Amino acid sequence: MRYLHTMVRVTDIEQSLRFYRDLMGFVETRRIENDKGRFTLIFLAAPEDVAAARANAAPCIELTYNWDPETYAGGRNFGHLAYEVDDIYGFCQKLMDNGVAINRPPRDGHMAFVRSPDGISFEILQKGERLPPAEPWSSMANTGSW
Repeated sequence: MRYLHTMVRVTDIEQSLRFYRDLMGFVETRRIENDKGRFTLIFLAAPEDVAAARANAAPCIELTYNWDPETYAGGRNFGHLAYEVDDIYGFCQKLMDNGVAINRPPRDGHMAFVRSPDGISFEILQKGERLPPAEPWSSMANTGSW
């Protein structure tokens, strides 16, 4: 398992970059503008992590800016922790076998979401190429929210 990023939702990119980049000293390592999804992702790394973040896309803070205004309440400004695993199906099966609900199953062989006992959302990503779709995951419905 390898730590990837922590996602934080932001409402003002410039104000956020002033804080994270200019005041805290984080360095922007990549940016994704998604017209279809109407969001911007800005990945930042601590100064000592910049080389690793540029080479491996980790460790980072991901600032997510949704283009359509939204009020974030109840901790919604904090999104999730993300980790990659060698076998997403095996990892999710282990969690499920131990009573953890798979909120967003890895139907695509690439991504799943679960929650900690305290409600912290975890994104689980397949390391490398996505796995071929497989049951029971392919037909499993979402549960709750992530």
